Amino acid sequence: MFERFFQLREHDTSARTEILAGLTTFLTMSYIIFVNPEILSSTGMDKSAVFVATCLAAALGSLIMALVANWPIGMAPGMGLNAFFAFTVVGSLGYTWQQALGAVFISGMIFVLITVTGVRSWLVKGIPKSLRSAIAAGIGLFLAIIALGSAGIVVAHPATKVALGDLTAPPALFALLGFFIIAALDALKVRGAILIGILSVTVLSVLTGQNEYQGIFSAPPSLAPTFFQLDIMGALHTGFVHVILVLVLVEVFDATGTMIGVATRAGLIEPGKPNRLGRALLADSSAIVAGSFLGTSSTTAYVESASGVQAGGRTGLTALTVAVLFLLSLFLAPLAGSVPGYATAPALLYVAGLMLREITLIDWDDITEATPAALTAIVMPFTYSIANGLAFGFISYAVLKAVTGRFRDIHPATLLVAVLFIIKYAFFPE
Repeated sequence: MFERFFQLREHDTSARTEILAGLTTFLTMSYIIFVNPEILSSTGMDKSAVFVATCLAAALGSLIMALVANWPIGMAPGMGLNAFFAFTVVGSLGYTWQQALGAVFISGMIFVLITVTGVRSWLVKGIPKSLRSAIAAGIGLFLAIIALGSAGIVVAHPATKVALGDLTAPPALFALLGFFIIAALDALKVRGAILIGILSVTVLSVLTGQNEYQGIFSAPPSLAPTFFQLDIMGALHTGFVHVILVLVLVEVFDATGTMIGVATRAGLIEPGKPNRLGRALLADSSAIVAGSFLGTSSTTAYVESASGVQAGGRTGLTALTVAVLFLLSLFLAPLAGSVPGYATAPALLYVAGLMLREITLIDWDDITEATPAALTAIVMPFTYSIANGLAFGFISYAVLKAVTGRFRDIHPATLLVAVLFIIKYAFFPE
């Protein structure tokens, strides 16, 4: 059955190799089942329901990828997008989490539309490489300040805005220990390094009396508190225009770049030969819509899928394995509830560091490329908003290219995004 459906021989692989590759991918990305509920519950969402929504969205997204595209790519709610949902849309802008879910749904529908019509490819080709790299790095810095704050390593200060927290406090100590565990294990090429770090800190916090043990296995909690709770009409409020714009832009760059990179490494995209990129793009955009109904932030392709490809994964059987394992994770609700914020903070911080590697791809010798890129990355953490970082980046790019006589370097897609942000700040400042 596997051979007939996933064409294993054609891809020079076997069911055993694919299943092991799926296990490898799952271990490297399963930290999201602990991190995502911790982040989204800060909006008032029920943490147990978000846990279920996270597992189901990851399983459904990976299943769609397996059956529609036959690619070895795992899907789950994306890092950065969940932080934007919780800390910017709900935390800073003051919208309800139901309205935020409505925005995720609308962005997903737009995502499907621009994928089917080919606009997505036009957008990806039109946004300069420097800005794409800066967006990833800026989101990394945004995640870093969230992680350091939740661990108590960075605290608010009336004079200096931020200051060093009490490093002798248990949350800070546990977070630092978790970070070093993750970094060391990843350097040693240990599979599931991030997951091991989260679980190690959780176990130690229970053993030292800093945290309460709630068990490991149980029947899945109810999804009712978040299921179909999205407020689409509330999301159509004029103030949500730039929120939806940011969601679409980040989804476009993040998912598309990840899928092309992983698929290229797997030999699934070769020049001049037909490929399933179109199906894969449709699969991930469909998963976003499904996730909004379940009650979670945008689902996206995970770059951790590269670990499964490295282990030999070449077909959708790898993604199917990931989907099954996320479904089995539904029975780990007590364990997820036992994970404290300072145990997930090291994971956020480590992922943030990995995202900063994108800075090296920026052309720092060209001021008209480097300055907008730097503004994009800097403004995100300092204004606590991914949206503001994108706005500063796109507007400054268009302005600098225009005033230096290089207007022709501005792709219509970049100019369109810059104009939309200008309209937003001029007419809808709130």
